[in-house]
Amino acid sequence: MKKGIIKKLMVVLPLPVLLISLLVGASESVSMARIFSYDFWANASDSNLAHTILFHVRLPRILLVFITGAVLAVSGSAMQAVFRNPLVDPYILGLSSGAAFGAALAVSVLFIPVQFSAFIFGLAAVGLSYLMARKNKQVSVVGLILAGVITNGIFTSLLTVVQIVSNPLQLQSIVHWIMGSFHSANWEELKMVLLPVVVGGVVLFLFRWKLNVLALGDEESMSAGINPGRVKIWILLAATLASSAVIAVSGIIGLYGLIVPHIVRMLMGVNNKTTMVLNFLLGGSFLVIIDNLSRSFRGFEIPVGVFTMLICAPFFIWLLKKSNIGWQQ
Repeated sequence: MKKGIIKKLMVVLPLPVLLISLLVGASESVSMARIFSYDFWANASDSNLAHTILFHVRLPRILLVFITGAVLAVSGSAMQAVFRNPLVDPYILGLSSGAAFGAALAVSVLFIPVQFSAFIFGLAAVGLSYLMARKNKQVSVVGLILAGVITNGIFTSLLTVVQIVSNPLQLQSIVHWIMGSFHSANWEELKMVLLPVVVGGVVLFLFRWKLNVLALGDEESMSAGINPGRVKIWILLAATLASSAVIAVSGIIGLYGLIVPHIVRMLMGVNNKTTMVLNFLLGGSFLVIIDNLSRSFRGFEIPVGVFTMLICAPFFIWLLKKSNIGWQQ
């Protein structure tokens, strides 16, 4: 009964969060009563500024933030099931830094699509972390985390090189962007992410029940008639495609894909058929709330990645302690 109530609350949570977020911001204040009033829609000349603020500044940003949070949460949950490791997410595996490097490289040096470059280098980062951590056909928790740290270091260094060779205008944009920011969000950026997010999201949604089988191990998966290697590849490609697309426009949102799946599992259990959808809803709503705080804090905007790292890092440390990982052989 309790889980049923929590599930219903998660399902309806996005609507009030999105509506209230329209009223949050440092620019002109617009009340909910005014939005639903006849005069607001009938007298366009009198409400021109309010219309611009709501539908060309706040609304595309809110929707982009929601999609980003939802994708990172769903991708983190899928990766945790694939690697059978509760301490991985796109940030830990190096996907975020790889995709960030790819996007920055495309903007500053190469003449290739930003999202394509982000996808390729994000996928390369995940593959590199996995190969470094794999030993005797096994991937340990500690090994994957350490491999992710190394991968993050490699691509962060490469990103620094890109910053050095960039002109001052590009450098300022890259530095602000890699901290995780939605200050430039608009309808064009929202359209850019929709196709890869929809494609990746549909694949993850269709494969969500197989995540339950993969969590049991490769032998159990094969006995259930599933090819674990092929399914893992599809899931990782879908998660990387969707994650790299949102990272290309939002920058690095640290550890967000780690904390939300754990919150959902603690509240609703481990059935991926259910938690995949709830990760989407809670992940999107929670990041919108954090972004509301970041863009209204003391009258100026602080990159949302700063807030997510401050919130999620203590949670990650707690999970690391709780997992009782042995560091000695």
